[in-house]
Amino acid sequence: MEISTELTTTSVLLLGFVLGLHHAIEADHLAAVTAIVSEKKNIFTASLVGGLWGIGHTISLFVVALIVIFLKLQISESVESKLEGVVGIMLVALGLNAIYKLVKSDKTHAHTHSHGDVTHTHLHSHDEEETAESHHRLSPRSVLVGMVHGLAGSAALMLMIVPLIPSTVVALLYIVIFGVGSIAGMMTMSLLIGLPFHFTASRFRFLNSGIRVAAGLFSLILGATIIYEHFIAV
Repeated sequence: MEISTELTTTSVLLLGFVLGLHHAIEADHLAAVTAIVSEKKNIFTASLVGGLWGIGHTISLFVVALIVIFLKLQISESVESKLEGVVGIMLVALGLNAIYKLVKSDKTHAHTHSHGDVTHTHLHSHDEEETAESHHRLSPRSVLVGMVHGLAGSAALMLMIVPLIPSTVVALLYIVIFGVGSIAGMMTMSLLIGLPFHFTASRFRFLNSGIRVAAGLFSLILGATIIYEHFIAV
């Protein structure tokens, strides 16, 4: 019986990791992270965006799990729907911000240089992201975005999985393992998403601008659709 319990616990935790990996590739998650990653040129920084998203996501899930398990509170369908609507609003904001930063990012200046007796002037483009803040820096935005996604997705997780786990400790550990899976999955996806932005940033600026616009529109349109479904069409 003890071996059976161990196997069951191991299976549950393994399931949590796999579901966490899969959870990371949901459309609204990818839209949010893509909008943020579109501003980054460094692949390592892009992957960290996904990791921070996963950390924020896990924090929300764990806090909600504590409330559900120990206070016996339930998340109603209406509250769940409103939280999903908030995700839509956030996606619209991220999409608009990504497009706004693209429009404001390229500044062309005339520079004059002297080489001995020779003076010449040439045009030079500065990326606003590089001058205002290094593209290697990370902000807490990714964590906050992940937390909002975690709140919106907590209802389904708490109602479908956690109540089926008899042990409180295993249930909380399941949330942590699920979070580790989502962190790993989103870091991988962020890395892959960041590749085209990285390789086109310097040599193919027109193409880079095109995919940045596409990233912003993806987040904007998906967000607007979610808002309609959860706030207007109800």
